[in-house]
Order: sequence, then C-alpha cells, then structure tokens
Amino acid sequence: MQPFRKHTGIVVPLDKVNVDTDQIIPKQFLKRIERTGFGEFLFYDWRFSEEKKTRDFILHAPRYAKASILVAGRNFGCGSSREHAVWALADYGFRIVIASSFGDIFANNSLKNCLLIVRLSDEQIAEIMRRSKEIDGYQLTVDLETLQVKDKHGFAATFAMDEFSRHCLLNGLDDIGLTLQHEADITAYETKHPVAVGMRTILTQ
Repeated sequence: MQPFRKHTGIVVPLDKVNVDTDQIIPKQFLKRIERTGFGEFLFYDWRFSEEKKTRDFILHAPRYAKASILVAGRNFGCGSSREHAVWALADYGFRIVIASSFGDIFANNSLKNCLLIVRLSDEQIAEIMRRSKEIDGYQLTVDLETLQVKDKHGFAATFAMDEFSRHCLLNGLDDIGLTLQHEADITAYETKHPVAVGMRTILTQ
C-alpha cells in the first residue's frame, strides 16, 4: 500500500445523503476477484441510466473529469459491507472522500485500502460543495501530517483521525504490512514452536 501524506486535487460535489454501497458499486459487478477494474462501474445506475436526471449526473460534467476528491452528504458508504465500493472509488481515481459521517464498515475498508476519509462538519461540507460548484477547477489540499484541509480561496479546516489509522496511512501499512513488521519475531517463534517444527517435518517428507 502506498503511503499517504498530502494530496491536492479537483473536488467533485456529490450532493446526496445516505449514499449506500449498492449505489457506489451495484451488486451485478461483484464477480471479479481482483481489486482493479471496478472504476468503470462506479455509480453505474446514476451514470448510465436512460433517465435524463442520470445523464446529467455530476461525474459526466467535463469540469470534474480529473477529480480526485469526492465531497458528499452525511452517512456516505452506508449499507452492505462490500469492499468493492472502496475499490471502485479508488480505481476511478479518487484518493479522498470528504463527508460529515460515513458507514462504519465502509470507513474501515477505506483505511485498509489507502482511500482517505475526512470527516468535517455539515457546515464545512456545505461550503466546500458551494465552492466546488461555483469555482471552475476548484481544488483542495488535504494534509494527513497536519490533519488540515485547505483551498486557495481562504477555506481551512482541521479534521480528526485516530492515531493508529493515521500511522498506517502515513506509512502505507495494511494488515499484511503491519504483520510483516514483526516478521523476525514470527520466524523465531515458528522455529522454536514444537507444532511448527512438526508441521515442517511432515511437509518435507
């Protein structure tokens, strides 16, 4: 997993609340076993329905074509626990999702896949939404080291994150990476443990 420290990118406003994981990546696209290739199906029903309101979906706007920061309404990522929702967002090109609240499982999956989630107040979210709609090419800089969100137009906010999650993101550590930090101790234990020794004997016979 790549370390995350600081990112500046174009912001796209998804002015919706309670966006669940089935809306992020519909169930019919969950057949892949890889983590890649899901970006083309992100928000599929909203992007590719025949309804006019869907053809006008925000991600179709050329001004947001290179957006890497998604700002959304409260309770983003609620619903089922599918990790594919995070994979789809990351594969599409998003590095950060900003909202006032997130589904718990989605939030946990995001941190394990280096998709930074940032919680700000409803008022701060509304202001970012307004600016991203009114200012062409509107960008934010999100700094995980200082826990700050800023733009070039006077907006600034701080956000909170538990220190363990922050440490993992700053150092690019997923569950496997965390485990491998103790590889020497694990190897020493396996070498001395009778069960491990017995299993190696069986496997080499």
